[in-house]
Amino acid sequence: MAIPESKSELIEAINKNYASLVKKLAAVPAQRVFQPIMEGHVKGTTMSVAQLVSYLIGWGELVLSWHVKEANGNEIVFPEVGFKWNEMGKLAQKFYRDYQDITDYKLLLQRLENNKNEIIKLIEGFNDDDLYGAGWCEKYTRGRMIQLNTSSPYKNATGRLATLIKTIDS
Repeated sequence: MAIPESKSELIEAINKNYASLVKKLAAVPAQRVFQPIMEGHVKGTTMSVAQLVSYLIGWGELVLSWHVKEANGNEIVFPEVGFKWNEMGKLAQKFYRDYQDITDYKLLLQRLENNKNEIIKLIEGFNDDDLYGAGWCEKYTRGRMIQLNTSSPYKNATGRLATLIKTIDS
């Protein structure tokens, strides 16, 4: 799918990539979801499927928090206070910690779905010009920033899971 350039394309990309992700998440055996059996977000590390889900929730929550800060007239620090764009591995580790106390995998998946639905609601409150008419974070438009932190990671995670499932099945 091409990079979304409109509100409807952005919503379609998020929903499509999320649907593919959910299918792959469902294919992972329940007894394996908390085992560190996948390549981590930091080179040379491993993570669990639950941590991958935590990572996706973390980015979604960050997208929502940027918009809450903006709506309240507060400065948005991208990507997050205390992190730089070249420290994504450290931010991934933070996301793993943020949700490590959720030990019920179904609850973690529900949190991911709720997060995705909140992002769709957020997008529905904007028009195409709000999303794609001007830069919002450096050179990126608001719509592109949302896509880079939802739809794209969903797609990447789906690929990671497909690779994992092949190794589990073999």
